[in-house]
Amino acid sequence: MTAPTAPRAASGDSAAAGAWTRRGPVDLPGPEGDNSIAREPLWYAYGAGDDAPEAPPWTWVPQPPPDTHVPPPPPRGGGPREPLPLGTHDRLAGLPYPALPGPLGSADRPAAEPVGDRLGRALVTAFGPQRREPENPYNDHRPYASPRCLFPVHAFVDGGAGMPWRLLEPDRHALTGAPAAPARNVVLTGRYTSVPPAYQWFRGSLIAIELGFVLRALSLGLELFDVPARLRLPGRDAHRLLPVLGLDDGWAWSLPFVVELDGEEGHVPPEPSALAGHAPTEPPDHLPRTDPALAALIRVNREQTYDGAAAPLTTAVPADLAPSAVAPDWAELLWRRHSGRMPRALHGMSGRRRTVPAEALDSAARWLSVPPPGPELAAAFEALKVTAVVQGVSGRADGVHLLRDGAAHLLRADPAAPRRLEERYGYGLSPVNGCGIHDAPLTVFLSVRTRELFERLGTAGWGAVQHAAGWAAHGLCLSAAASGLFARPVRAFKEIPTQRVLGLDPDEMIVLSVVVGVPQDTGGALLDLRL
Repeated sequence: MTAPTAPRAASGDSAAAGAWTRRGPVDLPGPEGDNSIAREPLWYAYGAGDDAPEAPPWTWVPQPPPDTHVPPPPPRGGGPREPLPLGTHDRLAGLPYPALPGPLGSADRPAAEPVGDRLGRALVTAFGPQRREPENPYNDHRPYASPRCLFPVHAFVDGGAGMPWRLLEPDRHALTGAPAAPARNVVLTGRYTSVPPAYQWFRGSLIAIELGFVLRALSLGLELFDVPARLRLPGRDAHRLLPVLGLDDGWAWSLPFVVELDGEEGHVPPEPSALAGHAPTEPPDHLPRTDPALAALIRVNREQTYDGAAAPLTTAVPADLAPSAVAPDWAELLWRRHSGRMPRALHGMSGRRRTVPAEALDSAARWLSVPPPGPELAAAFEALKVTAVVQGVSGRADGVHLLRDGAAHLLRADPAAPRRLEERYGYGLSPVNGCGIHDAPLTVFLSVRTRELFERLGTAGWGAVQHAAGWAAHGLCLSAAASGLFARPVRAFKEIPTQRVLGLDPDEMIVLSVVVGVPQDTGGALLDLRL
């Protein structure tokens, strides 16, 4: 997943670099042509009611290049290690795509595995490494996209009834921690300090979006292995769960999602008196001075709480999908998901111009129509507007389309739109970077009116719409894989000129974009890591 480089400093000889452009009754976030990093906190403030938001003072502070960032080491569980079940790849290879298997005991699944083994297979399906690409600067590759393959979202498993948590370590193919007990809950939380400081406030959105990716990936795994579950979004006391996960830096992690399994109630946070000696959940005192953007995004995350009850996980897969010509089974589909490859350790994405069948667009629209579980995320999903720039799709006009209710509707014929989009992309074609936007058959944009979103869902709508966008985009990634295409989630488009290409109104924030392209064969090796 690609996001923009660090914001540039305001120019001393250009008033446009530091002033907002008036577009109606209020001053909407600007300035003209700037990237998404600078605009993120402005969109939040505008959604919360500020009609003339101003950039925080740290917006223009120079940051080290993202490539210089050394993320903290991944958390390592202490205690015994329980291997996850082997042979999950073979089980997935026996499940034809796009069919979903029936429940245990049905004709197509007569043998029942213990629920613990089925959960283990679901975790491998969602998180397990798929491959290593020696010529790719970012490794390893899992079934879902992640910025720079950092995978800042982690999963923990507990046995309910106050049992300690175990850490899922996909690279070790194991659950590590307390003595093994029947799993009852899975918690998902993301570590902000894994993402380079150059992304500033956008680190919060990257974590929230990846939580949406992971939620759909895990939902699919649970669905394929018939593990019923419910999603409990963070409540007002959710921060109290972070210290007991065995993390030394609980303050640096997002409020947890709890996936409750097998009808059990979610993990009950401990009483404050039981947290003596645990890491704090509030940012340390020095953070507002040393990394004010991080302190601000953590403060906003702690406001992303919900009052609703746990909601059953619904299907992650649209109904009545056509068979895939390239992915006969679910194992092959997950193997084929990728974000575009470049040869010789170069960056970016390569693509080529080719006419693709209408089914590629139809499938994308169907995957983008499946809502996430629970009323809050579903409401945020409904608030998203999905606009696509289409070219070279059989039987469809080149131009801007609206994707809604599982279908594509032409808004404006515009054969030049892909070229204009590439001109507004932050990582253009260069000797060290590929850019396949000009040739992409489909570039999808998920946008929302933040003011209307906040009026409907309160400040929690900010996180909910990021999660919903990640859920939608992961579906698009799987759709692309089924069509023999790559899908690269990005946030590197300059927002205001991109709004004009798409015909969006100035108060529509672009939450996430996905470039869907025709891959080029780089000749590089793909090392199979599946178990």
